[in-house]
Amino acid sequence: MKIATFNLQNLRLRGPHLDGARDADVPEDQGPEARALDSLDRRLSARVIRDADADVFALQEVFDQPTLDYFHDHYLLPIGTRYPYRLCLPGNDGRGLDVAVMSRLPLLNPLSHAQDTPASLGLRLPDMPSDQPVFRRDVLRVTVGALTLYICHLKAPYPETDRTWTIRRAEALALRHIVQRDQTDPRALWLILGDLNEPIRSPSRPRVLSELETIATDLLTRLPHQDRWSWHNPHDHSYGHPDALLASPAFARRFPDACPGILRQGMGLETHRNPGPHLPQVGHHRPHASDHAAVVIELPGL
Repeated sequence: MKIATFNLQNLRLRGPHLDGARDADVPEDQGPEARALDSLDRRLSARVIRDADADVFALQEVFDQPTLDYFHDHYLLPIGTRYPYRLCLPGNDGRGLDVAVMSRLPLLNPLSHAQDTPASLGLRLPDMPSDQPVFRRDVLRVTVGALTLYICHLKAPYPETDRTWTIRRAEALALRHIVQRDQTDPRALWLILGDLNEPIRSPSRPRVLSELETIATDLLTRLPHQDRWSWHNPHDHSYGHPDALLASPAFARRFPDACPGILRQGMGLETHRNPGPHLPQVGHHRPHASDHAAVVIELPGL
């Protein structure tokens, strides 16, 4: 089995038009000329997914189920890539950018945690109202074969303030609690995967990832540090590795040699750390597949 995670950067269906991989926070990503590149972006997104050839794809920044189905039917199927099992449940993001999953194998026991509050989880979280949803987006739990996935997209760290860090830490603590509550068998195979949105620079505040590393192995540490980056910020040309694969102890033991691959061929040419290869039609800033790379791992015999 091969598992992948990919932040698609604002995949939203508007009538018959899919938004491209753009945040509209810079002039070149606004207006008719930017809109004209949207379809090219999504063709490149589809090419990355085809190249990854994963059995299961965890996705972030998908607007809703119709968006996911449209992308699959109009961009993936025409290039010979089929995922018959697809799910995107409503989350808490004000813009509607949710987590999603596509699979070649049946998706069993899907469960959203968008409505979980500290009270419903039996937690006391610092500076978090007991009746407020913990997750700014969602954690989607789903089982595929013998593997349980917790697909997540934590709150962005910007602006990087005490309040932002508190919210993100509360999300990490709640996620850890959910996994520990669910996974009482030490032989269980599970993965936390998705976009953890860890800041690029090391602030004075601890990383929220450290709350999850108490129960899981960060599989990205199997790569050299300089090779872990999976995201590029074109504004200041900084690089980060927010995309994560965090494995259960049993998973890490069973697959000691499984090492993630990072597929950067759909990123813009402005991503100077990536000398290539690049997909045809990738431009300097756009067209591109996303500002994130896809992260994939192969699990022999699963």
